[in-house]
Amino acid sequence: MTLSDLIYGGLGVGALAAAVLPRVVFKRPFSMPMVFLAAGVLVYLLPVPLPAVDPIRDRLWVEHITEVCVIVSLMGAGLAINRPMGPRSWVGTWRLLGITMPLSIAVTAVLAWTLLDWPPAAALLLAAVLAPTDPVLAAEVRVGEPTDSEHDEDEVRFTLTSEAGLNDGLAFPFVMAALALAAAAGTGWSAGWIGEWVLADVLGRIAVGVLAGVVVGRLLGWMFFRARAQELRLSEHMEGFVALGATFLAYGVTELLHGYGFLAVFLTACTLRAAERSHGYHNVLHEFTEQIERLLTVVLLFLLGGFIATGGLAALSWQGAAVSLLLLLVVRPVTGWLGQLGFGAGPRERVVTAVFGLRGIGSLFYLAYAFGHHDFDGLAEQLWAAVAFTVLVSVILHGATATPVITRLDRLRREAGPGSPP
Repeated sequence: MTLSDLIYGGLGVGALAAAVLPRVVFKRPFSMPMVFLAAGVLVYLLPVPLPAVDPIRDRLWVEHITEVCVIVSLMGAGLAINRPMGPRSWVGTWRLLGITMPLSIAVTAVLAWTLLDWPPAAALLLAAVLAPTDPVLAAEVRVGEPTDSEHDEDEVRFTLTSEAGLNDGLAFPFVMAALALAAAAGTGWSAGWIGEWVLADVLGRIAVGVLAGVVVGRLLGWMFFRARAQELRLSEHMEGFVALGATFLAYGVTELLHGYGFLAVFLTACTLRAAERSHGYHNVLHEFTEQIERLLTVVLLFLLGGFIATGGLAALSWQGAAVSLLLLLVVRPVTGWLGQLGFGAGPRERVVTAVFGLRGIGSLFYLAYAFGHHDFDGLAEQLWAAVAFTVLVSVILHGATATPVITRLDRLRREAGPGSPP
């Protein structure tokens, strides 16, 4: 038996389990990500010669596989959302992005700076990479399949999914701020980087991401649904892999233009959906992206479990664990609640939305990306341990509670009647 034989067998078992487990765990107080994370821990504890999982040594590999997983999940999320984007219809999302995310980053950075005694750049980096939310890791709190009705979404699932779709891209400026701060600190303290950061990394790259996403989405929408040549009207052929073409095209073009590709991919999906909102082709595209996303997530969580089992948390101090727990249990719920003050959703919906800010694959990507540009004073092991611990706790905590909480919220909503908050 060779290592390659073992890997092929494991991949086969994993792919079959990824198909079966969502139905097995449905309506139960645990999730598929919990199972594969635990499987990674258990398998790597066995006396089997498996390849070591080292995100520091294999940083480039980690960056690119997490990158693909994130952009595929963003395409799926954008295609699934039924509600048209607008200032009023997405007001809950705008509040979480404009109030909750900056507050959460600021408070987490201060906690890391004070409790861990890290340099400001490393503290900001930790806060920034933990900013993106990821409802993929708890299927109960994200929207389901595309439907014909723009009202066929409850406020919790819609807000959490749309927030995650946009904050994966909007966290990038804060990561860039951490990189700029680290570079400035290495040459003597200076605030001269702030102006360039605001103009280039905030305003410029966000504008390019938004524009590229909308333009690519409109072009693909015309091509899929309205092109005169039948060969170009891909909606008539119902091929799901086209979703990958749309994903990579939007991402690649935007990155070449020095914009935020994550933002562009989600907006491409939303724009593509708006081109012919009720067309059944969206279900085909969404189903394909969901399958690819599930496979990639399974692999990454299994490897994260292997990283944890082989000493990935050895560099985690109690202060680092405290920062992670405070983020998940205090900072996100409080800032999430503050961001929704005055919002029209019911109080229970606002609480659930505030609490279920899952951390996941996006955080792993951002950390790998950041270490490709700076070493952050040799804090790689501590940062990876803190981020891995945060994702571990989030997968367990939110995965175990999502089903009972959302099930109860759905029951209260049915009892309250249509149009009434639970």
